[in-house]
Amino acid sequence: MVAAYLLHGGRGVSVSAHRRIVLIAIIGALIISTSAPLVRLSDVSPATSALFRCAYAVPPMLLLAWLERRRLGPLPRKGLLTAWAAGVVFALDLLFWHHAIDYVGAGLATVLGNLQVFIVAFAAWGLFRERPSNRLMISTPVVFAGVVLISGVFDSAAYGSDPMMGVLAGVATSISYAAFLLLMKGGSDRAAGPLAHATVVATLAIALLSPLFGGADFVPSRPEHGWLVVLALGPQVLGWSLITFTLPRQPAALTALLLLIQPMTTVAISALGLGERPSVLQFAGCAVIVLGVLYGSRRAQPPVDVAPAGLPAVSAEGMRPRQ
Repeated sequence: MVAAYLLHGGRGVSVSAHRRIVLIAIIGALIISTSAPLVRLSDVSPATSALFRCAYAVPPMLLLAWLERRRLGPLPRKGLLTAWAAGVVFALDLLFWHHAIDYVGAGLATVLGNLQVFIVAFAAWGLFRERPSNRLMISTPVVFAGVVLISGVFDSAAYGSDPMMGVLAGVATSISYAAFLLLMKGGSDRAAGPLAHATVVATLAIALLSPLFGGADFVPSRPEHGWLVVLALGPQVLGWSLITFTLPRQPAALTALLLLIQPMTTVAISALGLGERPSVLQFAGCAVIVLGVLYGSRRAQPPVDVAPAGLPAVSAEGMRPRQ
């Protein structure tokens, strides 16, 4: 991936590179945080933005996959099939999430997207016998109380065209994204190849599923597609690559803390740049979710000095960015 060539050509990272790893993680989180605002700025239908953010990302991702293949050889058949399956659920993830942005705004939709950490944890418990930590068990009902606050059930001043539908789309996003992470976990220890295959399949799946999600406009236009190109090359390719590189190279608690930059920054960008004004109760719901995810994703573990390159495993306490 991109950052692998910034630090020792993709080899294991020494302790002396720790500050650079943290800096790369922060940069990646800041880049990822612009994803939902860019969707809003493109001002196209949710299916259109989902389709082209993948389509425009395919060429650079194929280049990264080709570079990885030169170093490591062809992707094993199991990894290939799993990546294709992951691409299908990734398509659902993007379609639901872009609808959540449409219903409840970029900031709140991004906060809702971070619920996947809990869904992954309990799914991994059933599939891989990875029991969630006590912290995660305690924080789960607290976090979903935050979801209720965002939904506007008790709030006549709730922000969004349809807050309840926004929450439902956000939860569906998290379920789809959790399935994507679990498939990627069981497929291959590589990064660029599986991601490239998943992105190609996601592009095709979104095109086929788009009629069920309001339809997509297949004709590029300006300036809308200028924003979509920035979305694809920035958050989709560069941001994802940087974050994926840093995840296995630092403790889970530090990863969770750094990745919380993403939803908080998105809420700030959306409020300042897009004029989104969630209600007091919705802001409280955001705070509850962010603090609950931080608390639930922490666990005591020894510091890691050196970690292998490639796609990180997804543990019950692992936390991944909203794409």
